[in-house]
Parts: sequence; structure tokens; C-alpha cells
Amino acid sequence: MQASAISDVTWFKSERSNQSGNCVEVAKLPDGSVAVRNSRDPHGPALVYTRDEIAAFIGGAKDGDFDALTA
Repeated sequence: MQASAISDVTWFKSERSNQSGNCVEVAKLPDGSVAVRNSRDPHGPALVYTRDEIAAFIGGAKDGDFDALTA
């Protein structure tokens, strides 16, 4: 789905995002799902995940499951 097709939501990003724009933005959609887009291409594609999918991803990130991706 194109991020530009998603309206009436507030996009936000982590406070850990850097000044060069290397970050993703997320928005909670009216049905409870979550859209994710690249902050450098705000009108480009967005991935939409269910609440359960996002909860599993955030839980895994908190547990360190993805730490190897930045090593």
C-alpha cells in the first residue's frame, strides 16, 4: 500500500532516529493495525501489520532477538 493513501493518522518515529533521516515511521491505523514507512520516502510504500504482529516484533526487539542485525 502507498503511504500517501493512508490519511488521518499521525506518523511518528523513535527518539533514537538520527539527523540524516535513517529511520522508519509508524502510524496506528483506525482498525488497530500499524503502518510502517521509510521516513526518506513518506509517499512511497507502507507495510501494514496487525496489532499481534507488531506486538510480537516489539517483544522480540526488547528481548534482543534482532541484535545480530546491527552487529
